[in-house]
Amino acid sequence: MPMLTRVVSPGPEVGTVRFADGTVAAYPTGWELVPPGDAALTRRLKAGGPAWTIQEKKGRRTFSQGVLAAADRVVAIRAELETERATETYAKRRVADTTRRERKQTEYVEDFQQAVVNFLNFAPLHAELAEKVATAVAQHATPVGSGTVARTQRIPIERRAEAAVIAWLRHQTTEYDDMQIARRKGERRAVRQQLAAQSRELLRRYRNGETIPSGECPLSAALAQCRPVAPRQESQ
Repeated sequence: MPMLTRVVSPGPEVGTVRFADGTVAAYPTGWELVPPGDAALTRRLKAGGPAWTIQEKKGRRTFSQGVLAAADRVVAIRAELETERATETYAKRRVADTTRRERKQTEYVEDFQQAVVNFLNFAPLHAELAEKVATAVAQHATPVGSGTVARTQRIPIERRAEAAVIAWLRHQTTEYDDMQIARRKGERRAVRQQLAAQSRELLRRYRNGETIPSGECPLSAALAQCRPVAPRQESQ
């Protein structure tokens, strides 16, 4: 069994794993759990095999708890990586990779912000406000690792922008964060749907170009008193 490379889930006790068929087993003797964080080490452990990847599913998301592999292999691969990472070639590649990632992130933030502006589709009277809202939504939703809907690749950017706006409005213009929601199946989703309808009605007013006094503008108030929103993937 240890000679197979496989994906397992955490076992009921520390030092155990659960296989797909429900069988529970202890970590193989002489194996070490390598926590997530070093992608190169993880890739080489999996490629060289055998190795067990421990994954835990929470809701619709899957989280890695690390990779189990023979301790001597872990030591050897870590030594190889340390040697490689000490070279000038590696340092230059790291700088180039970082620059490329930063450029890609900057481009994505710009694209996402424009997608938000397009979704808002405010009347010319409120065009400046739309830009400010788009900036606020993008600042919250686009950071790498934020776990928001803006970071998923499963849906088009237009839908990501829509979902991010509705989530932002839920937190910034409603009492959602302070609500006491019953712990019944489907209750939270029902509340979100109700608040989403309110948010869409609010957006309609700005799209239609209604004159809204600055002291009564919900979006201006939200921008002025933006509440921090915990990073997490939100559904509409």
